[in-house]
Amino acid sequence: MVHSVELLFDPDTDAAVRRIWDGLTAAGVRSQAANRSPSNRPHVTLTVADDMTDGVDDALRPLLPMLPFDGLIGAPMLFGARTLVLVRLLVPSASLLELHREVDRVCRPHIVGAPLPHTAVGQWTPHVTLARRVPPGQLPAALAVPGLAADRRCRIVGLRHWDGDNRVEYPIN
Repeated sequence: MVHSVELLFDPDTDAAVRRIWDGLTAAGVRSQAANRSPSNRPHVTLTVADDMTDGVDDALRPLLPMLPFDGLIGAPMLFGARTLVLVRLLVPSASLLELHREVDRVCRPHIVGAPLPHTAVGQWTPHVTLARRVPPGQLPAALAVPGLAADRRCRIVGLRHWDGDNRVEYPIN
């Protein structure tokens, strides 16, 4: 499975993204709302690896003073080919890119192997996932969902470590 370190949003931003998830579902697009796990929430993944050692949570705590900061959820984007992942860009800002660099630096000694290449500094596309495995024929319905394409100011307030092996989230506080 995987481990990841993720950014979390303030309650207003979280609710706005969930409204888009619900709008996608109402439009017949299977969104992230279908995942009923209590740990499922709008987030931005900073790094991903096959495994991270237990000390990563303690190592991340000194980065907390870099939070909170404001951001902008921007354009819709697609990842993939035959089936698509529909996301919204988190527009890169100096604060976001600096935090990403620091998370990468702090996590590297705790990563077994290497982080996945798409999360490396200089390779990362910050985004919020809206729906996975979207058939191309559903894109017109998805893109017509109210609020999906409008820029949205946001506040990034938290950091968590997700242990996908055990399906457990560890808030960094």
